[in-house]
Amino acid sequence: MGFEDTAFLSRILTLMTLSFHILYATIGVGVPLMIMIAQWVGIKKNDDHYILMARRWARGFVITVAVGVVTGTIIGLQLSLLWPNFMQVAGNVIALPLFLETFAFFFEAIFLGIYLYTWDRFEDQRKHLLLLIPVAIGAAASAVFITVVNSFMNAPQGFEVLNGQMVNIQPLLAIFNPAMPTKVAHVVATAFMTCAFLLASIAALRILSGSTHVYHKKALFLMMKLGFVFSIATALIGDFSGKYLAEYQPEKLAAAEWHFETEANAGLVMFGVLDGDEVKYAIKIPYALSILAHGLPGEEVIGINELKANDVLIPPLWVHYLFDTMVTIGMSLAALSFVYVVAAWRGWSFIQAKWFRFLLLLGGPLALVAIEAGWWFTEVGRQPWILNGIMKTQDAATTSGNVDLMIILFAGLYFILGVGTIVVLTRMYRRNPVEQELADREAQKGGEQG
Repeated sequence: MGFEDTAFLSRILTLMTLSFHILYATIGVGVPLMIMIAQWVGIKKNDDHYILMARRWARGFVITVAVGVVTGTIIGLQLSLLWPNFMQVAGNVIALPLFLETFAFFFEAIFLGIYLYTWDRFEDQRKHLLLLIPVAIGAAASAVFITVVNSFMNAPQGFEVLNGQMVNIQPLLAIFNPAMPTKVAHVVATAFMTCAFLLASIAALRILSGSTHVYHKKALFLMMKLGFVFSIATALIGDFSGKYLAEYQPEKLAAAEWHFETEANAGLVMFGVLDGDEVKYAIKIPYALSILAHGLPGEEVIGINELKANDVLIPPLWVHYLFDTMVTIGMSLAALSFVYVVAAWRGWSFIQAKWFRFLLLLGGPLALVAIEAGWWFTEVGRQPWILNGIMKTQDAATTSGNVDLMIILFAGLYFILGVGTIVVLTRMYRRNPVEQELADREAQKGGEQG
């Protein structure tokens, strides 16, 4: 096996691991906030349905956290095994955010354990709710610190390179790189948005399955409201991300938009097919690329041809489809949640139709697809660099000849973990239906009062 083949296989294994882990990481970041909001609403309204939402979601969350720990540990292992040259050069810089990410996780896990084991121990539920604050903060902080590492890979700074080694490292300068604000904000907002739509999707599934319990209707309405709020936040942060790309990674923006010629009044290209340098069958939104890049319709946007003439390396042009997938799903979910929330407030009956509830059911899986497309776009859009402008992916990879075997073994592990997660969660909730839990709680209250 040649070195180029080893580098390619290392990329495949890393892609597979990250694609699997990002699902659990997204749930790990977003669900604690949803639990906290549900419990707060339950306390505020004195409504046991919302309290039970928090309780049931917390149980399922523990399962995803357990799998997320495994996959997160694997990523750390694979960084050293598959990309030893990168770790040798950049390890001293990324060590601090990686340590802080681990600390944030343990901070979250400790308070999550206390929260789970103290249900019904507090007469005042507000005290129990306080335990969720460090859980949510720890979950978000984990996302922040691990995303800082990715931000550094896109916009490395805070060091000098001497004989192929990073010296005179300034950790804070490296952490607060130009990519950090937009990338961190985007990751956290999309995690909240995705988890809201995922939990709404589960509620829609239960309603479509024949349940008429008001619990599921309340869960659906609450999560769709939150989904709308965070989808708008995601869109606004995405706009800032476009402006970051225009200034710091114009080649990535140009590849994402198949923007070949430098021009003002640049239109945004959606979908289409590429024939050489000619874009066919695309939907073009006039002036939109200039607005995305610089905020004004008349601003000039640098094209691929000029970048190539200046010896800038261009990412694979198929990242255009990843960008389109991410944006299309995000805007569709924002529109869907807006329609649902307005219709629910106005009492319009079409949102109770099966076809509309089926759209709500699709929201969760589609949000996960958008998360995957977004991360693929982030990583592939940086190619051929692993450390932008400093180290190429090809030069960072291992020379081991066993990567192909590792791919097979880890694929088997991820299959077992994925299927196991679905089976465990399904059995957990089927054996403890909402109706039964509510009846048990009422009986318990009656017994205490008697």
